[in-house]
Amino acid sequence: MGAAGRGGSDRSGDGTKMPRCNTVEGPGGHGNYKAAMNGVCKSEHGGLKNGYVRSGAPPEEKFHNGGLYKRPFQESFEETPMLVAVLTYMGYGILTLFGYMRDFLRAWKIEKCHNATEREEQKDFVPLYQDFENFYTRNLYMRIRDTWNRPICSVPGERVDILERYTDDYNWTFKFSGKVLKGVMNMGSYNYLGFARNCGVCADASSSGLLQYGGGVCSTRQEMGNLDKHEELERLVARFLGVEAALAYGMGFATNSMNIPALAGKGCLILSDELNHASLVLGARLSGATIRIFKHNNMQSLEKLLKDAIVQGQPRTHRPWKKILIVVEGIYSMEGSIVRLPEVIALKKKYKAYLYLDEAHSIGALGPNGRGVVDYFGLDPQDVDIMMGTFTKSFGGAGGYIGGSKVLIDYLRKHSHSTAYATSMSPPVVEQIITAMKCIMGEDGTTLGRQRVEQLAENTRYFRRRLAEMGFIIYGNSDSPVVPLMLYMPAKIGAFGREMLKRNIGVVVVGFPATPIIESRARFCVSAAHTREMLDLALNKISEVGDLLQLKYSRHHFVPLLDRPFDETTYEETED
Repeated sequence: MGAAGRGGSDRSGDGTKMPRCNTVEGPGGHGNYKAAMNGVCKSEHGGLKNGYVRSGAPPEEKFHNGGLYKRPFQESFEETPMLVAVLTYMGYGILTLFGYMRDFLRAWKIEKCHNATEREEQKDFVPLYQDFENFYTRNLYMRIRDTWNRPICSVPGERVDILERYTDDYNWTFKFSGKVLKGVMNMGSYNYLGFARNCGVCADASSSGLLQYGGGVCSTRQEMGNLDKHEELERLVARFLGVEAALAYGMGFATNSMNIPALAGKGCLILSDELNHASLVLGARLSGATIRIFKHNNMQSLEKLLKDAIVQGQPRTHRPWKKILIVVEGIYSMEGSIVRLPEVIALKKKYKAYLYLDEAHSIGALGPNGRGVVDYFGLDPQDVDIMMGTFTKSFGGAGGYIGGSKVLIDYLRKHSHSTAYATSMSPPVVEQIITAMKCIMGEDGTTLGRQRVEQLAENTRYFRRRLAEMGFIIYGNSDSPVVPLMLYMPAKIGAFGREMLKRNIGVVVVGFPATPIIESRARFCVSAAHTREMLDLALNKISEVGDLLQLKYSRHHFVPLLDRPFDETTYEETED
């Protein structure tokens, strides 16, 4: 059923207050979780461990996760109320039953069939789509299709303009009314630092780039498409990340899907978090390497796979793997959780594996300097072998990058399909990214970038705290600007999106297949461009709709905290 509790607080036997925990176990990342905490717990012999010496140091002297963390790591994944889970299953059951009834009526021409069908001469062909997905799209998704793909006719800033549309055939087709919904508050775009604007220094730089270089390059980097601005961008990205070199690409998705096959192949092992983005999954599959999945953010699961890989080697031959590549994300965009990077790096060092870190959502949005999850935890960038990120979110542009050692970048420059075959980044987009990045780094002579980073962090904590106080179940880390609010029931997906738009607030609602089928949610993306007044207005409207749709499920029931014994998971680096 739905995700069980991954947050909360408890007390140890001697009255010491425990910090909140984050869960790390559960099938598919969504099940009956066991919580792995980053604080303290009583040992079997009565002493404290996991951050305390056995002699009993005072609480203020504790170290989180055996000294790996310099700050508390707080994530909340509250247990789904039993009644809500049962009603959600019943809702899908009723929809499925009516779906089969309507398919029966369509088969006998009693009800008109609007969906695309195979030609008569193709009736005996193998179906092009999976049967359930086709059924789901036809009978469930179509009922709430109006909540997605709304056409925007303005810059995706803190407010947007939306073309009004309507349907006469229950969402099979749409027509435009000719009206524009003006000034809709944007709570769904990835505009974390507010650089998506049509005025200001970034827009001026993009305009200048358009006048000087034009809108496109019409060639690849290896032919006639390597501009001086591309070289400047890559040097800037390398300095921003604190690495030796970097490569920039025109598409974030292809940065993952086309570069992972260049880094791993047959005889290699990829250990992938079960909630990794589709681009990472596709890249791993295209590589031809063996793929093994570890439970979301679960270091015990990851270490077990690492141990098994080293002890057993490759299947059948038992030869050592050519290389082991751990693939994780900085912020997981559907859960709002942050990778346990200090522990991942410790395990990577211990077992001599490589680490591929996707910072699509975390770069710019985390850390005191806006330099991502590595900056957030105060770690050394050199400990991450491949640093990937996108310019689509915090920088208000498009494309992606790979950062790392000069040897790595020189290799990818020759062997990456994205480098060899993809058209170069558009010059105006490059100017947008350069200007935004210099602003974050303070190289524009102002403190505007740092102020935006700090404002985003403040807005994130405020927004999350208020939603939790209202009684909503929200997922993720307390510092993550991605804020999933659980809806669960299928009928409430469309209802929430429609009711919020009626109140002039645009939100993103998410359902299957982007989430497990019974864990539908609304996903808010907080921005530095949101003022406190805007957030208060949005929160009031969310609370109003929450009361209308009865979405305030939270009872603050968390799964009991379980200590994670460090005698089973140790992080000392082994000798060669």
